[in-house]
Amino acid sequence: MAAGKSQFQPDYAVSPGWVLEERLEVQGISHAEFARRCDRSPKLISEIIAGKAPIVPQTAVQFEMVLGVDASIWLGIEADYRLHKIRADAEKQAEAYSSWSRSFPIRDLVKRGVIRKTATKGKDVSELLTFFGVASLNAWKMKYENVNIAFRHSPSFESDRAALSAWLRLTEIDAQDQNCDSYNVTRFKKALARVRRLTQTPVQEALKHTRELFNKAGVALSLVKPLPKTRVSGAAWWVSPSRPVVALSVRYKTDDHLWFSLFHEAAHIILHGKKNVYVDGSNGESDEIETEADRWANGFLIPSTAWNDFVTRGSFRSTDVHSFADELKIAPGIVVGRLQHTKHIPWSYLNGLKTRLRWSDE
Repeated sequence: MAAGKSQFQPDYAVSPGWVLEERLEVQGISHAEFARRCDRSPKLISEIIAGKAPIVPQTAVQFEMVLGVDASIWLGIEADYRLHKIRADAEKQAEAYSSWSRSFPIRDLVKRGVIRKTATKGKDVSELLTFFGVASLNAWKMKYENVNIAFRHSPSFESDRAALSAWLRLTEIDAQDQNCDSYNVTRFKKALARVRRLTQTPVQEALKHTRELFNKAGVALSLVKPLPKTRVSGAAWWVSPSRPVVALSVRYKTDDHLWFSLFHEAAHIILHGKKNVYVDGSNGESDEIETEADRWANGFLIPSTAWNDFVTRGSFRSTDVHSFADELKIAPGIVVGRLQHTKHIPWSYLNGLKTRLRWSDE
């Protein structure tokens, strides 16, 4: 994940001044005598011992000549000490942002191995900033709090913003690890046509091939389990001007919702701008952009002419659905989901034709 996460970082550092004073005591050299031998002022030596002045390369070479301790060792001790002080100061400053860190699902992020369990509030803040790939709370606000997010769900189902930003970051990290070709809209549309047929195959196999097809078309496909309070089905955005991302949470754990969400997010990539982050939740109120994405996904999965002919016949038995799905070369669960959504059948009817999904850790 983030650089340096696998490295050991002790919570202490030895002052180079303390090491110097110990060395002088062992060799029986006074501060004043040592300053004369190094051709440096007694004030500088006192400040180095007190930790007020740093050991620079020239001074380190002089220490090496007088004390016989390699200059690189002095510089290494100095660097470790200064870095430790900077981290400690940053942690103290971060404690002021502890209320911000408490808004995130820390425990769940620790379980997923993306941040470490810490003993202090300040370190929680530092872990979160590192996870988000930013160096300060202001930088986080610039990237996440002020982002233009479009929601496809009603206010009563709105996600927690902190948890949502963490989920988006998880999908972003997953997308960064994918080797994608340059984005090409024609290739992407052809990929979607092949994915449509893949809905008839076992879901796990279909998703593997779908990611390969998306990557060859220049699109990253991320499937990330939702975090608590993230009532999100999927999202679409551009992490760079040439790299779009489609992210799915498999929130409802049925194949019809999964595939519709995928094609809905794909519609955002094809139809809409690169500046927005489109986050889609439950089937609440939709704005014009979300309605357009819904219409595109519905038409791509089930062409309107074929759909109208099917519903006009008015027979929605299991055999009818199977026959219609085979005719269109799509999963029967997709047809059932559409019939339920359009209220042609109750939500409790024909669910046996859907494929139930679960995450591997469930």
